[in-house]
Amino acid sequence: MTAGLDGDGFRLRRATAADVGFWAELARHDEVEPFMAAVSAKDEVELLEGVRLSDEEPALHGRFILEVDGERAGTMAFDVANRRSRIAYLHAIMLAPAFRGRGIATAATRLLVRRLVFELDYHRVQLEVYGFNERAVRHFERAGFVREGVRRRAYRRHGGWVDGILYGIVREDLEP
Repeated sequence: MTAGLDGDGFRLRRATAADVGFWAELARHDEVEPFMAAVSAKDEVELLEGVRLSDEEPALHGRFILEVDGERAGTMAFDVANRRSRIAYLHAIMLAPAFRGRGIATAATRLLVRRLVFELDYHRVQLEVYGFNERAVRHFERAGFVREGVRRRAYRRHGGWVDGILYGIVREDLEP
């Protein structure tokens, strides 16, 4: 997928080097950072490497900017998790607080997943969220992901051990 994806009231496009500052700022936002994986890219050098990979190997890596009315509103990313089994790992789903509550992130997630499956031929898209991230849990379930399991007390975050909730969606979930 190289061209942008247009949804109802939003556009999802490949990130460029010019977007790295926005991405880093959003990843460090007080209402976003506590819910992102501790290992998530937050500095410009690491984010720029992700953009480079997205440009060089667009079927294996994707860094995307979600725009609403031409304004940057959020980010999404995927990486190949398993080439042979055609599994993509979805991550870095961030939406600026000013754009929340409109269903934009859910619609954009559905659109990206359908493109990964039907255009790039992934069979499965998977992800993991912290158990305390109730907004993400609702988001991914609304987007059609199936809760597949829990990694109990798997991650040290905010001074304690927290669960990781595993989600997946497969081609058969999306076919009529």
